[in-house]
Amino acid sequence: MASEAERRTVARQVELVTDRAAALQDALAAGDRALNADGDLQASRQNFERAYQLAEQAGDIQAMAASVLGLAGLWVSELRTVTGAVMLEARLQHVLSLLGGHSSLALRIRARLAGEADYLRGEHARILDVLAEIRAAADPVALAEALSIAHHCLLGPDHVTLRRELAVELIRESFRTGRRSDRMMGLLWQTVDSYSEPDPHAGRFLAELQEELGQRDHPAVSFVVRAMEVMLAIRAGHLEEAAQLANICASSGAAAGDIDREWWPGAQLVTIRWYEGRLAELAPMLRERVRSPALSAVDNSSVAALAVAAAQDGDRLTAASCLATLCGSDLADLPRSSSWLVTMNGIVESAFLLADRDIAARAYELLSPYAHLPMVGGLGVTCFGSTQQALGVAALTSGRLDLAIEHLRAAVRQNLALAHWPAMVTSRQRLALAHELRGHPEDAGMARRELDAARSEAGAFGMPVSDLRGRAAQASPFAECVRAGRKWRLSLGDRSVLIEESIGMLHLAVLIASPRQDIAAADLVAGLALLGSAGADGGTAQPVLDQAAVTGYRTRLRQLDREIDDLESGAAPDASRLARARAERDWLLAQLASATGLGGRTRPFPDEGERARVAVGKAIRRALARIAEADDVIGEHLRLAVHTGVRCSYWPA
Repeated sequence: MASEAERRTVARQVELVTDRAAALQDALAAGDRALNADGDLQASRQNFERAYQLAEQAGDIQAMAASVLGLAGLWVSELRTVTGAVMLEARLQHVLSLLGGHSSLALRIRARLAGEADYLRGEHARILDVLAEIRAAADPVALAEALSIAHHCLLGPDHVTLRRELAVELIRESFRTGRRSDRMMGLLWQTVDSYSEPDPHAGRFLAELQEELGQRDHPAVSFVVRAMEVMLAIRAGHLEEAAQLANICASSGAAAGDIDREWWPGAQLVTIRWYEGRLAELAPMLRERVRSPALSAVDNSSVAALAVAAAQDGDRLTAASCLATLCGSDLADLPRSSSWLVTMNGIVESAFLLADRDIAARAYELLSPYAHLPMVGGLGVTCFGSTQQALGVAALTSGRLDLAIEHLRAAVRQNLALAHWPAMVTSRQRLALAHELRGHPEDAGMARRELDAARSEAGAFGMPVSDLRGRAAQASPFAECVRAGRKWRLSLGDRSVLIEESIGMLHLAVLIASPRQDIAAADLVAGLALLGSAGADGGTAQPVLDQAAVTGYRTRLRQLDREIDDLESGAAPDASRLARARAERDWLLAQLASATGLGGRTRPFPDEGERARVAVGKAIRRALARIAEADDVIGEHLRLAVHTGVRCSYWPA
């Protein structure tokens, strides 16, 4: 569908036409040739818009019907803006009301309306009903169009077999219609399906399609083939080459006039940076991309990618917001589109980085039926390897280490079969991490072997491979520190340890409750060790707790309030967890009350920054030594993540 500006331009041109009947036939012929022979979507839209306006002025219903069907294009949901989609639907409904009956044109319009409606809702019942009706009518053109539309509405992971049947049927019907685009679309759908299944002979289908394009180009199909070539370069570990091919793919999409030229190259760049360990660099681009009207209504992959990028960039608030948006009332409500598996992979990865066990457990449940499939996004646009990888990471996040190891071993095998080397390296890394965290006698050797293999395999194409310590911190990047009677309970992922109370533990509790925030050492000393003491004479007055510390305390209080509310409203509340949450809340309230004066203003104390720096550093180091004796993994995580000095912070990897 042309834009509003393009429609106005066409309208002015139409006003100048003298022989409108001839102009109408020329526009229809040019549009049909562009769409059904050449695969030029831009030229097709321009000619069919001209034809529609001429036909409308002439009152030629048959020509109006042919024109509006041409304006709908080859794909479903070619029109992404609200204005464009509503305009197309209004025209289709208007022409259908004029046609009446069950003519071939009426059936084709009904198929298009059904497909557009189903696609927007992530459904397929309407188009399959119309498809059955068209099969009975035995109209090859209507059937070919309905088969392609139906295929587009069945791109989720549940309908692999049905899709392949539709693709073969479309190829067969293309010999009856004689339209080149029908054959090219059938071959394309067959190729897309083969990579999504996966079929060991997928490369043969792609080669056949490339040979057809070599004989005569078809820009709409060429754009998809260029995208597949990027995906295959990524799977081969040729990441720099893939980035160059992504630019070629974008140019191909622009030449075809395809709306997805605005996102597919971006999705490919996300995949490349993901495997390079540089996804956080794309956070600004992704923040803009998620608001783009050019995105498909059922494509949530950009939001999932932003969640991961933000989490890696330390922006937990944005990452958590993206996850909440995707989960809605239930993660199962996300439409099963062609991007569903890669979206779920992003959800699993961000839940891993945020240590969100509940989301990870729900994602695991939803992904389990598709363990045998690769996580292919779009029409073969990108691939994140075996779904076993996401299942393994989800199990790892939720603390089911034996299960995580089982899935990640399978991911290594399946990624090897896919020849997806970056995904195989990632699977080995996470498998090594799972072994290291489980801590059985044999796990240390297994973890070392997997990590050594990952380093060896990654060396050829420059993928980063972190060491076990770095990845142990990454497994659950944010520690938790809560009161447990007269002790503190420190947790990291599925590990937990009780530590006796000390001044150093009090300092650590404040820092851990305020991740990635600088807190003055003097404020830690005055706020905890000297709570309630009056300021000494002389020196510059400073608050006992600076604004960052107060904000950290109050943020943790809000989290505890929500946790207590959730526990109290549950059908079977966890009594011990509820008691711990209440005890920590009472302690934090007491700390704030002691550290603040009238109206919530923080109390001042004399400036003793250097003495505070030394005292806090010594106290925290003593506490870290006790933690490391009790649990070396948690101790190592805190040793790397806690920074002391004049200003202190807890900065997880």
